[in-house]
Amino acid sequence: MAVDLLLGLQWGDEGKGKIVDVLTSKYNIIARFQGGPNAGHTLVFNGKKHVLHTIPSGIFHEDTVNLVGNGVVIDPVIFNKELDKLEEQNIDYKKSLLISRKAHIILPTHRLLDAASEASKGKAKIGSTLKGIGPTYMDKTGRNGIRVGDIELANWKEKYRALADKHEAMIAFYNVDVEYNLKEMENEFFKSIEVLKTLTFIDSEEYLHQAHKKGKTILAEGAQGSLLDIDFGTYPFVTSSNTTAAGACTGLGISPNKIGEVYGIFKAYTTRVGSGPFPTELFDEVGETMGRVGNEFGATTGRSRRCGWLDLVALRYACQVNGVTKLIMMKGDVLSGFKTLKVCTAYKYKGDVIHHLPYNIESENVTPIYTDFKGWNEDLTDMTDASDMPQALLEYIEFLEKELEIPITIVSVGPDRKQTIIR
Repeated sequence: MAVDLLLGLQWGDEGKGKIVDVLTSKYNIIARFQGGPNAGHTLVFNGKKHVLHTIPSGIFHEDTVNLVGNGVVIDPVIFNKELDKLEEQNIDYKKSLLISRKAHIILPTHRLLDAASEASKGKAKIGSTLKGIGPTYMDKTGRNGIRVGDIELANWKEKYRALADKHEAMIAFYNVDVEYNLKEMENEFFKSIEVLKTLTFIDSEEYLHQAHKKGKTILAEGAQGSLLDIDFGTYPFVTSSNTTAAGACTGLGISPNKIGEVYGIFKAYTTRVGSGPFPTELFDEVGETMGRVGNEFGATTGRSRRCGWLDLVALRYACQVNGVTKLIMMKGDVLSGFKTLKVCTAYKYKGDVIHHLPYNIESENVTPIYTDFKGWNEDLTDMTDASDMPQALLEYIEFLEKELEIPITIVSVGPDRKQTIIR
């Protein structure tokens, strides 16, 4: 039995939470493998909207185990608030939620460092969510971090104090105006640590190894998107973890030969939050309409998303890097009503026409080359079968499948779990 992966193929916000929720009935275990509370996985069912930041998106399925893997960074305060919301829904998370001892913990001073670092960059800021993600991963690779397993040790608060003191010295070095009351932040932090300690901590790589041997079905859930990968994204405007398929191996302790299906999720158009290059970005009424109809606001930060046409060059790149075997197209319903649709099929790059993602895609180097498609006017949101879809949409999908050489097996036509067409 293989371990399947589910990944975002753009700059995040593709709708991974909804699809994990839809697919969960097929799996015994849902495992988050990277990122932190900068993720905002939105699920809609039974008329209610749910937003998860760290907890895997299978948590609303009673018989599914949900694992927060070693590659994730956890803010105990935000985590505690997520648990409170689950309790309001009468979700018995204690029996189904497991935490890797090797996952790193976001300290209050990590968030302050994040704010100080971003403020010091001025106009060159990268658009951080200011959740302390980057500084936590920096401590991880710098071998200074505090992990979930450490809070089981008698001297863990001494380790905390030493690291927090170091952080305060670093904040002073940035010489920017960051006001804070660390004592108040720490009170909330330590209370949340006590809540975290009521959950089950495990050696997750061993747990998954044994589960795999027993034939359990496992889905690894990614956060953010492939173009935000620390190595393969649009650096430096990226996140601080490996969001691609390789990150599932290091973020869960799964060997590459155990990987089965790689589900890649993309929107029928493209969005991006924060700073960074975006070749197909629209600054006109079309882009504004995409954002309004698509409700393009970050589930975590509330920031509006930049919108543009589908970038097939970037999407092909993400499919190659991840080894995608099946594609899932989201928000096809948002494109209803556009007379003409455009897809970027190549770039004009320094005088040449190229079909791959180059090192630098800033606007001074890259001009998108578009192919036009006839749009459709039909409302897709009540459609339940592929045979119901308008011909123009089918032609759009068939073109993408031919170009990418990967089947599009699911088309989402609305935010609710029921608004999902299996092809």
